[in-house]
Amino acid sequence: MLAVMAAALVALLLLPYLIAPLYRVVDPVSMPMLWRWLTGARVERIVVPIGRIAPTLPLAVIMAEDGSFCRNRGIDLGAMREALGEADDLGEARGGSTITQQTAKNLFLWPARSIVRKALELPLALWINLVLPKRRVLEIYLNIAEWGPDGEFGAEAASRFAFGKSARNLSAREAAQLAAILPNPVHRSARAPSAMIRRLAGLYERRAAANPARDACIRGGGP
Repeated sequence: MLAVMAAALVALLLLPYLIAPLYRVVDPVSMPMLWRWLTGARVERIVVPIGRIAPTLPLAVIMAEDGSFCRNRGIDLGAMREALGEADDLGEARGGSTITQQTAKNLFLWPARSIVRKALELPLALWINLVLPKRRVLEIYLNIAEWGPDGEFGAEAASRFAFGKSARNLSAREAAQLAAILPNPVHRSARAPSAMIRRLAGLYERRAAANPARDACIRGGGP
């Protein structure tokens, strides 16, 4: 019996590594989406290729969430050490996770911070970075990120909810406002931004304007 349970656990741990390469061509759903579906909660998502999202949004998200995205290998140890150094323990740490780590977490893990989750997340991020192009990783992230207070997932649903327009028509400021609410889209709003969100959006917009090539690794590749 113990052997069967151990084998089942190993299979469960290996499953994400087998599934991840399929996401080159398959549009995945996230664990938060699945949980909302299972509990009967609303899910609003319209999958759009990254080529049909205004370039201002991917760049703003990179500037807000993971400035080293184009050059890191799925994790950023320097950013993690800095984040951990500013907290008493892992449960209080803020930031430090790359876009690839967040993608791994959203696809395969759970949201609550813990050492166990982080231990599973790091090798998964390295593997995703190995088997998926950077452009595809960011495309997946932009389509599965929770971006609204009532089950809005992905850039298209976020843009329509906040601004009443398609994600392909976002301005630089609107993109920066969406990037600013990503850490907590339930309590932060791009639709009715607080003074803090407006300040963060201004910061990300300026950073994006000053670093227009920061998203070079995702350019091209068609619509």
